[in-house]
Amino acid sequence: MTTERPPASGSEFNRRNLFKLSGLGLAAVPGLAACGRGFGGGGGDESGDGVTLNMVWWGDATRAEKTQAALDIFTEANPGITIKVEYQDSGPYQDKLATRFAANDAPDLMAMRMDSLREYADRGALLDLNEYADDIDLSGLSENAANLAEVDGSVFGVPAGLNAVGFVIRKDFAEQYDVAVPDGNTWSWDDLAAFAQAVSDASGQEVYGTGYDVQTLQNLVVWVRQQGEDLFTEDGRLGVSAGTMQAWFELADGMRRSGAYPPAGFFEEIGGGADQSYIAQGKLASQIIPTNNFLGYNEACGGNLALLRIPGETQAVRRGQSVDCPHLWSVAAASKHPKEAVKLLDFLTNDPEASLATGTTRGVPASAAVAEEIKGSLEPDDLAATEYLMGLQAEDLPRSYTYPPGGSAIADFLDVIAVEVEFGRQSPADGAAQFIAEATAAIEG
Repeated sequence: MTTERPPASGSEFNRRNLFKLSGLGLAAVPGLAACGRGFGGGGGDESGDGVTLNMVWWGDATRAEKTQAALDIFTEANPGITIKVEYQDSGPYQDKLATRFAANDAPDLMAMRMDSLREYADRGALLDLNEYADDIDLSGLSENAANLAEVDGSVFGVPAGLNAVGFVIRKDFAEQYDVAVPDGNTWSWDDLAAFAQAVSDASGQEVYGTGYDVQTLQNLVVWVRQQGEDLFTEDGRLGVSAGTMQAWFELADGMRRSGAYPPAGFFEEIGGGADQSYIAQGKLASQIIPTNNFLGYNEACGGNLALLRIPGETQAVRRGQSVDCPHLWSVAAASKHPKEAVKLLDFLTNDPEASLATGTTRGVPASAAVAEEIKGSLEPDDLAATEYLMGLQAEDLPRSYTYPPGGSAIADFLDVIAVEVEFGRQSPADGAAQFIAEATAAIEG
């Protein structure tokens, strides 16, 4: 499951906070040992007779508290290891991590973006976990989960948690406006449009029926797969056609013109928390979220949300949904303490106590056995999201291919193009053609 939209630089991150799906940018929680917001250097050091590991990620104070709870369990069992923890706001994370590597000061264990993995791996910057098979057990991962960090036969990370995207619908609005909640196992994109139109019409557009993010790559990837294509192919090329991109832009554009989807300029900077979202404010009746955020969104919406699969899965050329992750845990190839870093990674992956401490803040545990073991301790909404994902894992789904080098830049210009289409300054056909040209140049450049 993708805990939140991954961090990015430039316009992708700054334009709209509606679909940033976790509260970010909070200061570090007082009392967390060796933990701070922002990171600027200081990898693994010797600490007396022991070892100090530097571990960095992006996230908020709640995630930091839960992560520290797990790390406390690990350090109690491994008194010779100290962990210096640093976490960073989502937006600057990518640039700061790159700066650390450029300065030969890589952290030992780090959150690695899916769209950056290939770029780091191809430079030899990440540890191949196949070389530490005796130190980390990956046998509990499904084939899809294990493939997420595989590059040319090497494994350069482990999912920090598993995630998928899902549609949430406000049941109270459906009841208020006498509109049936669609069957999430069978509904189509036309069904979504009909539901959204009915809500918008019945409410006099006080509530818009839907409002998903056109420029979030995870959403686009599902649509592209449903059309029988892949955004990125197995051999690292752009696999989407101009026609499919045009149809993606036209889908939202058509609902926008009919009033089922908010007008151009509706989405503004509103903050990243679920309680600040438009669906929680009562301005939208449905949207796409990473499923591990269901608990936070349902609480913010007074317990009124239904979690559905993405539309079109039963009508499409093939399935679009897949099992993904919010980020990977990767170890730096230059780490002075690779065995200790891998030992920590094995703990986070395979120890049920670690997952009980962290909860589903980064998604469902990558190990199916661990996920099954902690189910009984989860809040009902977290359990619903977990069972949603475990159900998907049992199905025949397409795999997610590693983003090719240059792929991380695509989100930036997709955002710009989507805005131009939204405001009518560019047609969906012209926007699609520009996207194909710029994406091809970024990848093959």
